[in-house]
Formats: sequence, structure tokens, C-alpha cells
Amino acid sequence: MTDFLKLFVDSMLINNIVLMGFLGICSFLGVSTKTKNAVGMSAAVMVVLIVAVLITWPLYEFVLKPAGITYIQTIAFILVIASIVQIIEMFIKKASPGLYKGLGIFLPLITTNCVILGQAIKATEYSNFTDVIASTLGTAVGYAIAMILFSAIRERLERSNVPKAFQGVPIGLITAGLMAFAFMGLQGLI
Repeated sequence: MTDFLKLFVDSMLINNIVLMGFLGICSFLGVSTKTKNAVGMSAAVMVVLIVAVLITWPLYEFVLKPAGITYIQTIAFILVIASIVQIIEMFIKKASPGLYKGLGIFLPLITTNCVILGQAIKATEYSNFTDVIASTLGTAVGYAIAMILFSAIRERLERSNVPKAFQGVPIGLITAGLMAFAFMGLQGLI
């Protein structure tokens, strides 16, 4: 259990996929202007990420690896992810039209979100399914933490007196950099 917890915390905070791995930056910067949208995007990415890895890891371990065709993993994983995203997109469109509109183009772009593909590929490094689950859950929660914190800071900055030259994307990038430094301080945690 302690190994599970260590891997979970490592994936969530210490090696946060957005702030340390720099994956998923397009959605991190594009959807994080409002906390509501960041929460919705985080939930969608978390669901797609977990379901995708639950499908792609066994696909890799029990089909691609034994058949000796691991070189097609990226194509196979993208097909799985695209199918999952289409199902979730239809569900969100029906269940929450406001969230669907708020996520805009970023919802279909989850298909090519490098957080999901990156974690699916990273999961193939583990031979133990428990490690796959710990890493994937940590990555999903870490993505959500980074998105929600960043969106809350951006909403606050929107109401602040920021110099004109730094308004918008520049202050967003500076904030993201400072958040990455803060998360880097957690390196000695485990």
C-alpha cells in the first residue's frame, strides 16, 4: 500500500504532468480562464484518462506485446482515446449544454491531448497493474489540481491591477511558471 501511495503522490504533485512534464499545456492555458470550465475540463480529462488507461494497458500487455507489434501502440491508443472522447462528448452535450459550450473546441481536442496519450504510453512501463492505477489516478488528480488552481489564480488576476503589457497570456505564463517552481519545491517530499 505504501508503494501505491508513493506512486500516487509522485504522479500527482512531485511529477505533475502539466507543471513538471509540460504536457497538456494547450488545455491548461486555453480552458483555465474560468474555474467552472477548468473543473469541467478536469472532470472530462480525468474520466477519459482513467478509462483510456484501463483499456490501453491491457491492450498493450495482452495483445500488442505478445503479437510483437508494440510499434503500433500510438495509433492503437489514439483510436481508443478518440472513441472514449466521442462517447463522453455526446454525454456532456446532452447532460450539460452550458459546460459543453464552455469547453468549446477543447472537448474534441481531448482526443489528442498529450496528457492522455502520454499517460497511456507511460503506463506501458509498469508491469504491475496496481502501479498503473496509482500512476494514472495520481496523474488525473494532479491535472485537476493544476487546472483548478491556475484558473482560480487567473480569475483573481482578472480583477487585479495588472500592468497593460502583462495582461492576458503574459501574466498567465508567468503564473504557470511560478506554479511550476512551487511544485518543484515538492521534489524532496518522497
